[in-house]
Amino acid sequence: MRRILVAAGGALVLMLAGCSNEAGPKPGRPAPDPGPEALQVKLDALAVDPCFVAPEKQKPKGCEKYVTQLANTALTARKLAGTRNPGLAAQADQLDKAVATYRDKGCNAAEDPGTAPCGPALTDMSAALRAIKASLRQSQATTG
Repeated sequence: MRRILVAAGGALVLMLAGCSNEAGPKPGRPAPDPGPEALQVKLDALAVDPCFVAPEKQKPKGCEKYVTQLANTALTARKLAGTRNPGLAAQADQLDKAVATYRDKGCNAAEDPGTAPCGPALTDMSAALRAIKASLRQSQATTG
């Protein structure tokens, strides 16, 4: 009986040891940062959104997807700014501040266009997005 238990235990150890050597999916390389051209395309797309064009006329709750895109845009702009373009980083900070106001004040549920603090937050987002677009265009013009 003891031999059977030892043999079964040995077989179990060998079986488990074999499993630990199996390779799972290999992690791929992280995607490279998209670069200023991709950011410019995204900014151009956001610039036709009604929440950008006429923020004072929009129900703030209808701009939630737009605001999420802007939060991601600020992150990308800050990465591109690095140490070479502190103005772009400052504009990304302004965009983040407006996005934070929108989120912290519950604007995703606000119905009334233009009322504080949600209407001004959307207007501030539009202004920051315009500034980021201009800064990026200027940066691309000087670097070729």
